[in-house]
Amino acid sequence: MSASISNRHASVEVDGEGVATLTIREAKSLNILGTPVIADLTEAVQALSARRDVRVLVVRGTGNKGFIGGADIHEMAALTRERAEAFIGGLRDLCNALRHLPVPVIARMPGWCLGGGLELALACDLRIAAQDAQLGMPEVKVGIPSVIHAALMPRLIGNARTAWLLLTGEIANADEALVAGLVSRVVPISELDGEVARVAALLASFGPQVVRQQKRLLREWEDAPLHVSIENSVAEFGKAFDTGEPQQHMAAFVSRKR
Repeated sequence: MSASISNRHASVEVDGEGVATLTIREAKSLNILGTPVIADLTEAVQALSARRDVRVLVVRGTGNKGFIGGADIHEMAALTRERAEAFIGGLRDLCNALRHLPVPVIARMPGWCLGGGLELALACDLRIAAQDAQLGMPEVKVGIPSVIHAALMPRLIGNARTAWLLLTGEIANADEALVAGLVSRVVPISELDGEVARVAALLASFGPQVVRQQKRLLREWEDAPLHVSIENSVAEFGKAFDTGEPQQHMAAFVSRKR
């Protein structure tokens, strides 16, 4: 266990294959995001970003009742405008830390995932949900808009589905979320840990430099015009051969074929 990274609300473990697991703890039964929890998670993610031995990150809550039930409504109910902006700014920074972590991030998603929890999940690269998952952005029901990384939703699931979820505040079940593109995969709850471990191990088995390169390109492609992304990718392809990973893995593939 990486005790130097762990803190009160964030437990971090890194195995011998480079799979890091970040567990939200001591955050109520639904892993609620209050200011202290957000701060501790951000600190842990920032520490992981500097570690070259980490190849993939799994983010999970404690237990199976939910991934993250949302932001702390008790804290938010007492906010002023200035404090509200500071609060949501902290959650934005946490989501950005995950979204721009150099390695792929997998969200393990059983049960409830609402509001700020779904925003955090959307900042992850892959979202693996259990069949009992319930996802939504119900902020309008308590007088606030869905913000920060909810802005990713139109490009992920389209404008029509985004408008429905954000304006009605209705909850999508796992099958609806999969069809919409909110999650990457849905499995029975009994298979959730196994599937998360399988995908994490798969990513960790690839060349670490090419995986980091691919994630960086995915982020760049979100903002750059299509023709720029295509042209720049020629040089990116060439850079991969400076790492030695293509030569190593292609030689192994050719050898197996022989």
